[in-house]
Amino acid sequence: MDYTELTKVFGAFFAIMNPFVNLPIFLALTDGFTVQQQRVLAFKVSIFSAIMCAVILFAGQAIIGFFGITVDQFRVAGGIVLAHIAWSMLNGNGFSSHHGTESEQAHIDDLSGLAFYPITFPMIVGPGTIATLIIYAGQAGGVEATFAVGAVVASILAILFVVLFFASFIGRVLSETMRVITTRLMGMILLAIAVEMIVAGVKAVLPGLA
Repeated sequence: MDYTELTKVFGAFFAIMNPFVNLPIFLALTDGFTVQQQRVLAFKVSIFSAIMCAVILFAGQAIIGFFGITVDQFRVAGGIVLAHIAWSMLNGNGFSSHHGTESEQAHIDDLSGLAFYPITFPMIVGPGTIATLIIYAGQAGGVEATFAVGAVVASILAILFVVLFFASFIGRVLSETMRVITTRLMGMILLAIAVEMIVAGVKAVLPGLA
């Protein structure tokens, strides 16, 4: 996997798992927590996210294969999911597939395992992340390339950990304007990547259109 492709992979995962977009939600969910509690939660979230990503990266194709779904078919479906998320980001709307529905967020105090749900899943490792992991693992074409994708995801998770670990400080520095600009920019990048996934998947599934 060359540098250009790895840059594209990084852009896709950073857009979906964007730590700075998820930061305000993390702060809202941990309102009333001490800084120490926030940092313990940040560590747990990073560990849970890493485990989920590793399982999906190396076993995702076997899972969809069990249901008789090819990578190309999943590429089309995954591209549509990403396009929906990207469109929501461009319009400044929330997307319940990653951040939970309003009813789920309203009852968050009644749920155990805050680190796993809803922060790890579906906020960070949601449908968009899962689809992208399976798609890039499927087109990696070898163990070395798969580990390269894993390294990119690990770098995103490292950034996520730092941002959440220092959430109380960064939350005071990161203005609403900066967050909106970042969200719109990442939305545009993600939409372009989603279109490429859909086109590539359709060409593979329907070769007569190529």
